[in-house]
Amino acid sequence: MKPYRIVVADDHVLFRDVVKKCIEEVPGLKVVGAVGDGLELLEFLEKSPADMIILDLAMPHLQGVEVTEQIKKLYPRLKVLILTMHKTKEHIFRALSAGANGYLLKENAYTDLIAGINAIRQGQNYFSNLISDLMAEIIRQQTQPKKGGDSREYLTAREKEVLRFIAEGKTSKEIADHLAITTLTVNTHRRNIMKKLEMKKTVDLVRYAIKSGYITVPTN
Repeated sequence: MKPYRIVVADDHVLFRDVVKKCIEEVPGLKVVGAVGDGLELLEFLEKSPADMIILDLAMPHLQGVEVTEQIKKLYPRLKVLILTMHKTKEHIFRALSAGANGYLLKENAYTDLIAGINAIRQGQNYFSNLISDLMAEIIRQQTQPKKGGDSREYLTAREKEVLRFIAEGKTSKEIADHLAITTLTVNTHRRNIMKKLEMKKTVDLVRYAIKSGYITVPTN
């Protein structure tokens, strides 16, 4: 089986080395590149394929959010895991809106990193438990879709609940436990939501949940 290829993008050389060492201790994971700025990362990806980018937000020449947006346009299947010291609602919201598949804090990298890689590799989203309160704030407010020009069906109240939990990165089993329903029912709701919103990927649901009228960012 081919190794899961990861590129580490961080402008601190020593931190890059620590992350690389941590990753390569796990069988099946391989760091195929380590770069120090956003432009260098994009140039690297033109020549060397990868499966996941572990990306800092604050980097020279091209910031992490802008890099994420470019990656998602050029390589839609490439996963992006943010690993940063920034833990404000604005930073988290911007990263997720750009298409990031996960968000970890450097202060908790040792315990979270491999779990985050594995979760995202399996098609889930992953967020550090250190930002759980901020994530809850970001996705707490729910509204109806914007009026006019939107022909998509409205989601039911239960579908909105399921969508909120999906946006938090919870698995179908965790959602089922929270809502006291079966995982089969959760998966049925997930399929119905994707059908109504005409989406095929979980990351699209997360971005929609944050950016659309269903879930909005609190203003205070």
